[in-house]
Amino acid sequence: MKQNTSDKKILWYSLAFMAFSTVWGFGNVINGFSEYGGLKAIVSWLLIFAIYFVPYALMVGEMGSAFKEAGGGVSSWVHETIGPQMAYFAGWTYWVVHMPYISQKPNGALIAASWAVFQDSRISQMNTLILQLVCLAVFFIALYVASRGLGILKVLTTLAGSAMFVMSILFILMMMAAPVITGGEFIDIDWSVKNIMPTFDKNFFLSLSILVFAVGGCEKISPYVNKMKNPAKDFSKGMFALAAMVAVCAILGTIALGMMFDSNNIPNDLMTNGAYYAFQKLGEYYHVGNLFVVIYAITNCIGQFSTLVISIDAPLRILLDSADRNYIPAPLFKKNKFGAYINGNIMIAVIVSILIIVPAVGIDSVDTLVRWLVKVNAVCMPLRYLWVFVAYIALKRAGEKFHAEYRFVKNKTFGMIFGGWCFLFTAFACILGIWSEDKFQLALNIITPFVLIALGFVMPMVAKRTNK
Repeated sequence: MKQNTSDKKILWYSLAFMAFSTVWGFGNVINGFSEYGGLKAIVSWLLIFAIYFVPYALMVGEMGSAFKEAGGGVSSWVHETIGPQMAYFAGWTYWVVHMPYISQKPNGALIAASWAVFQDSRISQMNTLILQLVCLAVFFIALYVASRGLGILKVLTTLAGSAMFVMSILFILMMMAAPVITGGEFIDIDWSVKNIMPTFDKNFFLSLSILVFAVGGCEKISPYVNKMKNPAKDFSKGMFALAAMVAVCAILGTIALGMMFDSNNIPNDLMTNGAYYAFQKLGEYYHVGNLFVVIYAITNCIGQFSTLVISIDAPLRILLDSADRNYIPAPLFKKNKFGAYINGNIMIAVIVSILIIVPAVGIDSVDTLVRWLVKVNAVCMPLRYLWVFVAYIALKRAGEKFHAEYRFVKNKTFGMIFGGWCFLFTAFACILGIWSEDKFQLALNIITPFVLIALGFVMPMVAKRTNK
């Protein structure tokens, strides 16, 4: 009994810290600074936290509380509230949107490796086709490792992720202290309204998907809701604390970058090399040379590769372990002696190989390629969040059928309105994120999500033939 009591004693601030390390990353600050005109990103972040992130996180808490025994995450919530067929589509969406994400990881690993070895931005000058062919080789190495079921990579991912998280926080703290301690040369920040207030123009709305992508994914913390000391009161405290922590890091991180980079003259390669430029300049301020950038690059390289392996393996396991077998072809369930799904990995190999090579045919700049990878992920990844809001609307519609110790809102109608708002906002951001002035990139942005989702409708038809 004592063990069970202690298991339920996660305090609100503990949950906030647990969630913070899974939701936020330094790359989000870089992307926001790059896409929203430097310091103008501050107000953009505050808006997205207030109107989207907070209600999203609180909805996740209610569903985690209502379905505390459900092990399949979002697909389990949809299964309980709607049914097995929709649960399959939720599970498929969760899995398939990882394909562009997987295709991005070798790119990130190679950029990090280049900075670790050379400590400069030479990779931006590389031929994109050659770069992507090397990325393809890295992907196949990761696929082989994933097929061997090597658990050590989970430890490496945790260690590298924790190290990058700590360095991100240290970067902010050290930059805030740098003007006093180092006496280096910094950009004087103009705090006029004109300089920090975003212009709500076409570019603002076309980049919304990047903000949505940055703050999404908090459904990962849902299993911990019922392990709290007082879920009914403390979960909302934890989520407001999380929002405050993320907002502070986004604001201070943006200010720190504003001290380094001119908001009116942002480097074109900031998405590619921005994090490394930042740590390189930090090392210069503190007179330690490239120490910080090398440490960050090495940890990022390890983290990118190990995350690549886990992203190949884990989402596929979630899909196949939790889905109704009536909707998935039987051959996909075949395993090797290490417990890896052989044919599932082959399907990943085909999809990801196409996603790696095709963009290099029409994109001739590494910096443009990196930016496109961020944009296409910002369009595809949030599609899985849509199912969170579908499940929440269904949960509220069911009334008192499902008991939840914690409730975001008790009123059925208000709950459905909040769920509908977040659904529409996510869909709106994803649709606008598709736009590109480059016709080739626009075509890829349209084809990629539609084909990936369409494959989900093909699988049940194949299953009818193969599962007899």
